[in-house]
Amino acid sequence: MKSQKPAHDSETAPELARRLKLKIGNLSLLTRALTHRSYINEHPEEIEDNERLEFLGDAVLDFVVGEWLYNRYPEMPEGGLTQMRSALVQTPQLAEFARNSGIGNALRLGRGESKAGGKLRNSLLCDAFEALIGAIYIDSGISEVKSFINLQLEAAAQEILVNHKNEDPKSILQEWAQSLGYPPPKYQLINSVGPDHSKIFQIQVIVNKEILGSGKGTSKQDAEKNAARVALGKTGIIKK
Repeated sequence: MKSQKPAHDSETAPELARRLKLKIGNLSLLTRALTHRSYINEHPEEIEDNERLEFLGDAVLDFVVGEWLYNRYPEMPEGGLTQMRSALVQTPQLAEFARNSGIGNALRLGRGESKAGGKLRNSLLCDAFEALIGAIYIDSGISEVKSFINLQLEAAAQEILVNHKNEDPKSILQEWAQSLGYPPPKYQLINSVGPDHSKIFQIQVIVNKEILGSGKGTSKQDAEKNAARVALGKTGIIKK
């Protein structure tokens, strides 16, 4: 579900609530969900950033997505449900949900973080989306969380299945290498940039002494998966 994004560069919490048709009464809670720690550092009069709401939203999403998958795919085995849930709650997918909802326009960031492109960064968008889910849950309960997320889950799940994003690319690449008699793929860290709380890792994967791909991620594990996914596209095992 893609909500129409505002034409202007910034948006207040009440404006976001109206545009997304959020039934949330406590707008200060919504404002907190949109507040990054960098904003608090520059505005000491503010009490709290969105990290605690992010923690709660992460747990709520795990449950809501798990329940939705259980009901949506009654024939899917437990392993498949686990893979699908992992794909639906990983950082890039939650960041895409945030983009589709236009949340980046409402983020409250410090000047430096804003100038560095924070409103476009996957990690910040993912965190804000989780915090938003936490805020909706506290204010309106689990039913409103489901109303907000379920349509987005339907579209995302279909795209994940079509493009095999629910499958572990590292496992697939290792099985392919073993089928050819090659040793297991090796993953090497090429670079890491950014502050400790927002690092981006770049990792390359080597199969049979050949570099088959590289990938970036907000964790080494995500970077390795992205590198494996590139390698699988290069070998033609799955579409890029």
